[in-house]
Amino acid sequence: MNWDQIAGNWKQAKGKVKEQWGKLTDDQLDVIDGKRDQLVGRIQEAYGIERERAEADVRAWESRTRF
Repeated sequence: MNWDQIAGNWKQAKGKVKEQWGKLTDDQLDVIDGKRDQLVGRIQEAYGIERERAEADVRAWESRTRF
């Protein structure tokens, strides 16, 4: 699934994001509002990982996400 589809279905995607990255709060997900760069940044921040790792994790999640 490409990011445009995820962003367009953000309300549904939030649940799947929450399953994958449980440290992210509902408030954070509301602020992210489907913006990929913000999601990567929040994951990096919450999990204390490098940006490249967060990018790779989001890419992997994106490729296997289905609605």
